[in-house]
Amino acid sequence: MLAVLSPGQGSQKPGFLTPWLDLPGADARLTEWSALAGVDLLHLGTRADADEIKDTARTQPLLVAAALLAGEQLPLERVTVIAGHSIGELAATALAGVLTPADAITLAGVRGREMAAACALEPTGMSAVLGGDPDEVVATIEKHGLFPANRNGAGQIVAAGAQSALAEFAAAPPARARVIALAVAGAFHTPFMAPAETALAAVAGGVTVRDPARTLLSNLDGTAVTTGAEMLQRLVRQVTAPVRWDLCMRTLKDLGVTGVIELPPAGTLAGLIKRELKGDGAPEIVTLNTPDDLPAALDLIARTEGDAR
Repeated sequence: MLAVLSPGQGSQKPGFLTPWLDLPGADARLTEWSALAGVDLLHLGTRADADEIKDTARTQPLLVAAALLAGEQLPLERVTVIAGHSIGELAATALAGVLTPADAITLAGVRGREMAAACALEPTGMSAVLGGDPDEVVATIEKHGLFPANRNGAGQIVAAGAQSALAEFAAAPPARARVIALAVAGAFHTPFMAPAETALAAVAGGVTVRDPARTLLSNLDGTAVTTGAEMLQRLVRQVTAPVRWDLCMRTLKDLGVTGVIELPPAGTLAGLIKRELKGDGAPEIVTLNTPDDLPAALDLIARTEGDAR
């Protein structure tokens, strides 16, 4: 059984879209999507530096565009499971057939702009917590008035909230845990993003959806969502709700996934899966970063085709 995964914010690298422009029609596709997103995706994916593509308003549509561009090169009808991390879930929803690429890019543009605007309202941030007992880590996060915004598995939880509370938390971390401040604009996936959720809901209300054509996992609880209407609601709710990637990986294991393809910019989710789903039954992984990686991805699909529904 094969899963295709789309990474989230923080995975971007300067110039990572450059090799994909060699594909026929890629330039025109990105030009069209740039108009929908309100940002220059061609510039951002090829010439922009790390600081420029760190801007939430630019990063989110860029990542969705990259996943869609690469995903369109794969025979997704042979893929059983689709999932994405945070903004990657929006790309995954389109690749599962729920949204059109145009609607996914439009929503990504709105989501990015509105989350960036919400970040500017007050000083907030995020810190990665590595190690420690997960229950104790979450309890300590909440004791400081913070939120466990990302539960990524593999010993990684992300705390988010007011900068002052994050400083206090870092000064008294949970036992056997290391706290690393993240270079992000604000407290994503927390109530601090409520204005962005409201704005995204207003736009999402006019979007037409279809039911998923393949198993589509939700960051909310790791379960498969069977209707397009519910998935759209979850995408909106995700702006203020924690990302439960740990539960998505648990579902991948429970489903018996034997192969994983991570879409560009690939590597982050592959690393989490390698650390979490190891030993007997660990899935084979292909990181799809350039078109040169397509043959390996297609080979993996061919070898697992018999398991696709």
